[in-house]
Amino acid sequence: MCQLSKNNPMPFRRIIPLVILLMCSYRGSAQDSDAEAVKSVVRQLFEGMKRGDSALVKAVFHQTAVLQSVATSKTGEIKVHTMPAQDFITAVGKPHTDVWDERIEFGQVLVDGPMASVWTPYKFYLGEKFSHCGVNSFQLYKSADGWKVLYLVDTRRKENCP
Repeated sequence: MCQLSKNNPMPFRRIIPLVILLMCSYRGSAQDSDAEAVKSVVRQLFEGMKRGDSALVKAVFHQTAVLQSVATSKTGEIKVHTMPAQDFITAVGKPHTDVWDERIEFGQVLVDGPMASVWTPYKFYLGEKFSHCGVNSFQLYKSADGWKVLYLVDTRRKENCP
């Protein structure tokens, strides 16, 4: 058994790194579970879009969420289009001929307490026909009801799509 004395500081030298390791692993696992919850919210948005289910889509957004798209016009001018999330939710729920299929990959998911940022490169298809590609950038916050999208901005292009 180790004796605690002024002349034998070894137990503290061994315990402190262990305590730090345990604290870091707990924080890492909490961040991992939050990152998975954030990914689940993003997946729900695109699943709702694909199904044409406005209720599923509406559930992921904060009531004041804003959506923006950054794209280059035919004349080469970079334009920003802004719409309230509710307009997008309404459009998803309206009957449309083709399935809106946005196929995403998760680039980065960053979580800091009640805030998260997500980067998702995507390819968008109308039914089986490729339409465009780009990147989505989400900003979310952790509400009492779970993670909600506050802001979504995307780029859109038809060329240089992977």
